[in-house]
Amino acid sequence: MSADALNLEEGSSVCYLKEGDQLTLEQCLYGIMLASANEISNAVAEHIGGSVEGFADMMNAKAKELGATHTHFVNPNGLHDNNHYTTAYDLYLIFKEAVKYDTFVDTVSSKDYTMTYTTPKKTQINEYMQSTNYYLLNEFPVPEGVVMYGGKTGTTSMAKSCLILMTKNKKGERFFSVVLGAETKDMLYS
Repeated sequence: MSADALNLEEGSSVCYLKEGDQLTLEQCLYGIMLASANEISNAVAEHIGGSVEGFADMMNAKAKELGATHTHFVNPNGLHDNNHYTTAYDLYLIFKEAVKYDTFVDTVSSKDYTMTYTTPKKTQINEYMQSTNYYLLNEFPVPEGVVMYGGKTGTTSMAKSCLILMTKNKKGERFFSVVLGAETKDMLYS
């Protein structure tokens, strides 16, 4: 975990990691997808793309490859920037690609996870996290006849409450749902 990765706007979702903390990429995936840990998103971007900007370029290239032509990423965490935008359809295209990977599906369908990371002093720290998906946590009832596989939430003051889900019906048909701009969590899940 670098000092740069920890440099976030006030109020960002984080796991309260410190400079020098060490995580595996699997732990990072859980931190990003369950806890929306923005510092972990930045750290992964630095590790894979060399920098947040370099990783955003990679994200934009992949989005374009998937046909997400109304998307432009500036950062890996979705925090507001006027040049950072997408559409519901583009999010569907990106999510549909991601769910081809069992590791991703396992992560976004997890209710909780305990991440054990190493500090610079080689101390092992356990960090418990819960999904932010209220359907998975049974805080909102899943509609009858629907099997919830998982998804990702996102909230900023500008974007409001957002959610993308993968579900199946009783016939086993897979569905994706994208909700953007809900004013409240109740509206998001209703």
